Amino acid sequence: MTSTNQTAAPADPNELLSAYDPESRYRKLGGKLGWLVGAWLVAFSLYQVVFSIRPAPPAQMHLAIHLAFGLGAMFLLYPATRNSARTKVAPYDFALAGIAVAAAGYWVYNFDALLQRIGNYSPLDYFVGAVVIILILEAARRVVGIPIVVIATLFLLYAMFGDYLGGFLQHRGYSWERVVSQMYFTTEGIFGTPLQVSAKYIFLFLLFGAFLERTGVGAYFNELSLAIAGRRVGGPAKVAVFSSALQGTISGSSVANVVTSGSFTIPMMKRMGYKKEFAGAVEAASSTGGQIMPPIMGAAAFLMAEFTGVDYWSIALAAAIPAVLYFTGIWIMVHFEARRLGLRGLNEEEMPDRWDVLKRSYLLAPILVVILSLMFGASPIRAALYGIAACIAVSFFRADTRMSIADFVLTLRNGARSALGVVAATAAAGMIVGTVLLTGLGLKFANGLIDLSGGVLLMTLLLTMFSSILLGMGTPTTANYIITATIAAPALIQLDVPILAAHMFTFYFGIVADITPPVALAAFAAAGISGGGAMRTGVQSSKLAIAAFLIPYVFVLSPALLLIDAAWYETLFVALTATAGMFGVSAALIGFWLRPLKVWERVWSAAAGLLLIVPGWLTDSIGLGSLALLVALQWVDTRRAKQQANA
Repeated sequence: MTSTNQTAAPADPNELLSAYDPESRYRKLGGKLGWLVGAWLVAFSLYQVVFSIRPAPPAQMHLAIHLAFGLGAMFLLYPATRNSARTKVAPYDFALAGIAVAAAGYWVYNFDALLQRIGNYSPLDYFVGAVVIILILEAARRVVGIPIVVIATLFLLYAMFGDYLGGFLQHRGYSWERVVSQMYFTTEGIFGTPLQVSAKYIFLFLLFGAFLERTGVGAYFNELSLAIAGRRVGGPAKVAVFSSALQGTISGSSVANVVTSGSFTIPMMKRMGYKKEFAGAVEAASSTGGQIMPPIMGAAAFLMAEFTGVDYWSIALAAAIPAVLYFTGIWIMVHFEARRLGLRGLNEEEMPDRWDVLKRSYLLAPILVVILSLMFGASPIRAALYGIAACIAVSFFRADTRMSIADFVLTLRNGARSALGVVAATAAAGMIVGTVLLTGLGLKFANGLIDLSGGVLLMTLLLTMFSSILLGMGTPTTANYIITATIAAPALIQLDVPILAAHMFTFYFGIVADITPPVALAAFAAAGISGGGAMRTGVQSSKLAIAAFLIPYVFVLSPALLLIDAAWYETLFVALTATAGMFGVSAALIGFWLRPLKVWERVWSAAAGLLLIVPGWLTDSIGLGSLALLVALQWVDTRRAKQQANA
């Protein structure tokens, strides 16, 4: 990974995905070994589907099987280093896979005995638990990346050696046996809430995503976006915004979104006249925003439901308005940039056949099935199963998408493989949660933040923002949310911020770490496609994603935006004033509205926009009046300029 400003030639999308997304670095196995690993993954999917329909085994047994399936596949599919062979499995990886399955499955064949000796475990029990911890960290390193491993390791060390620290972080320290017991033999560590959510909800929705992808919906999203936005001013950039928002409804990775959509949209933007860095930034900011787009939200919505106690549908509904505001902010900026540069939309011959796009709108049916199922009270498990059934049904509408038995089996395999990163991330993050629960770190950190801020909410929000961005750098969405929710959110909750608003606040800033230099993985991947400077693309991405830096403050200060204890008209008013504010801030950052803005006009526009974004009748009134006056002055100037030109 590089963070320099050197401009490079556009890279191959597969190479980019491999460079910035560890989950894509799996082996391509053929022959009998490929069939064997494929059968293991299919069995994993079938196990999850069967026990989502019928009662699952006891919690620790069920999660141990889930973990055993995942770890076994990880060591067979993911090599130890980037330079390792991708077409065969090293002998030591066979050994590690076998040990991982046996160790994770230790709970299965010793279930009754382990329950009987709670608190009095044998040396062998502790040894097996320690082996599982080490194997999870190694699997997470291969599949998820080094950051989550470093963070989890630091937390484990903190649990054992916290008595050597001073200040508010100090605790009495725990033996390695006590730490292993917390992590492996309770439901507050590895087998805690994160892995429970992975096994219960996330796997099924990732399997739904695999079936949805098999129907061809990914390519359809691009064509639908072209049909809707392609002809508009600066069309390709708006296509990127729209398609990334759609991809985000089913995807769980910012980098994967960038490579999937960006390979299509970034070259189009460059052809139309957008600078390389701006083109890459549009895709990076839009793809990262996909992680806050309901109903999936990068799989964090399911975790948030467990952490907050708020039901899943309420979370998805609450997240909808902020997500729309985020994409509206990017849309406004690309529009102003296109106007500033005088860029047109696509020609009619560059557009897809709109009638053909309309005829294939049935491809959206599975997503609607999931949303409507949730809306009418179905559990997330049932909604995912209904969605999978709808995907299979929809595939038969056309001969080229019709799903055969082989396609069905292949999709089961791909769905399980896509879940491996989540299994690794949630198992590793479970150790972080386990340490927090064992040591009381969440409360200690919250008290430290509050003491540092003097108990002032705005200062606490700023400190929490920086903490969340720092903790979220380089980690996938699921682990990102778990870390920030466990460490940063309690400080806000102590200051009487509603629990959902507090968790959403930390979640947003953990997500924007993907486009915030110096570790802006989504922006660097986009720069690889555009050929622009990586750091400049990251800076541009942060500018385009300004809504993500502002909206969380809005829903903390005015929870009506999240539909918390608010009438519909209150939510509508907050949303409309925030949108008007985004026009002001966007114009200030781009330097254009009806015409190029002078420096003092940009300052005026930014101030008016921020006043509109800050909730309150007084600030909204001053902001709206100021913005209206600025627009009126510009309109007069542009009209006078046209009259002079026609004279």
